Amino acid sequence: MVKVRFNCADVPTIRLKEKNKVKEFIQQLFNLEGKELEHLQYVFCSDDYLLQMNKSFLQHDYFTDIITFDLSIKGKGTNGEIYISVDRVRDNAINHFSTFSEELLRVIFHGALHLCGYKDKKKSEITIMREKEDYYLRVFGEK
Repeated sequence: MVKVRFNCADVPTIRLKEKNKVKEFIQQLFNLEGKELEHLQYVFCSDDYLLQMNKSFLQHDYFTDIITFDLSIKGKGTNGEIYISVDRVRDNAINHFSTFSEELLRVIFHGALHLCGYKDKKKSEITIMREKEDYYLRVFGEK
């Protein structure tokens, strides 16, 4: 059964190299974090699309690279939707001297880590989140 799906909202299809390997790795990430994954849907979109979601659902009036929704039912595996702005990922790659592919994977893993319970509001949480992202990029073979 496919547990991870990639879709596009208002952007052309994303060329994610080794898409099936990424899907399998996300399932492995959940296993390594001691979490059961039931279903996870990634939706790639534009800045404008994600801004509207940010305003509607979170009452935030600013651009973001990712919004993660935990739709899990207590006592069941993790079920979620992750929306990723391709525009933000592209800009972040430039700003962090990274490739689009690496930055996209970082954000994909970032969303999964949120669903595993990691936060990124406080400085200490951000540090742990970055360490986890870097770790999974290395394990995946991107870094």
